[in-house]
Amino acid sequence: MENFRIAAYRFAIVAGKEGLELPPFKGSTFRGGFGAAFKKIACSQQGRKKCTGCLLQNTCPYAYVFETSPPPGTEVLKNYDDIPRPFVIEPPPERKTSYTAGEELHFNVLLMGKCIEYLPYFIVAFEKLGEMGIGKGRRKYNIKEIAAVNPLTTQEEIIYTSEIPLVKNIDLSVSGKDVLKNTLKNISQIELKLITPLRLKYQRQMVNNLQFHILMRNILRRVSSILYFHHDKELELDYAAVIEEAEKVDKVEDNTTWVDWERFSRRQDMKLRMGGLVGKVKFQGELDKFYPYLKLAELIHAGKGTVFGLGKFQIMTENVNVKSII
Repeated sequence: MENFRIAAYRFAIVAGKEGLELPPFKGSTFRGGFGAAFKKIACSQQGRKKCTGCLLQNTCPYAYVFETSPPPGTEVLKNYDDIPRPFVIEPPPERKTSYTAGEELHFNVLLMGKCIEYLPYFIVAFEKLGEMGIGKGRRKYNIKEIAAVNPLTTQEEIIYTSEIPLVKNIDLSVSGKDVLKNTLKNISQIELKLITPLRLKYQRQMVNNLQFHILMRNILRRVSSILYFHHDKELELDYAAVIEEAEKVDKVEDNTTWVDWERFSRRQDMKLRMGGLVGKVKFQGELDKFYPYLKLAELIHAGKGTVFGLGKFQIMTENVNVKSII
């Protein structure tokens, strides 16, 4: 976990002369448009629908970011068919749908591991998306500025502006070691606020009754696979023992509800339902060993649909029963 790296960036964009018409939850719209724009600027085989079989797959930025495959010759996880993407788009939090010409809106982009080095591609792709247009009527926008953000302290440094379109080399990324430095000790109770729909699967079924061990199974799977595919590291952990301990943690309060929303998949050419849990949930038990992973997942999201901004949650520190900080 110490080797995990996360870089966060805040994008400020300005609606073009026609304004913008966007859905209430904008994650899918930004992700879909971004993927199309990224392919236009990075893929030399525009006619291909999938990267599989392309001679350039192992060196192509688009293939790495959107269709990550196991390293050549690897035996570990070689049949893993749910490789997490190394980025998260956190859309504008407001639910408003109409933006007038010149109105500003913000979204965040999180990059993990090797993907941090691909930041210039992300910037150019979002510039391209602004030219292509987004949302209803494919209306245009311009990037006003981009700031690097320390996801633990929220410190910001401007790295790019429309007036000076050169990217400054400012690194505010954090590591798993930084997360561990802020680890709490003697935790007996914790409350989580599910901000965007949390989509978890357990035993092939969508979860609408969140249990702590189910959440931890997903978080450990996500952390370990991102470490393996995007950091070339393996998480050294006795999974069975950790899950056994997680099963002893009780849910003492549940104020979550299931919400549904739809997104349109360009790849599948159809609407998909993407419901999940939102609200607050409180757990009680021996929580010390789980807190670092919860804190890391608070930054990188959990569950399915994280690239759209789903699975964002917050540890409600005022409702954490704790005696000391390491």
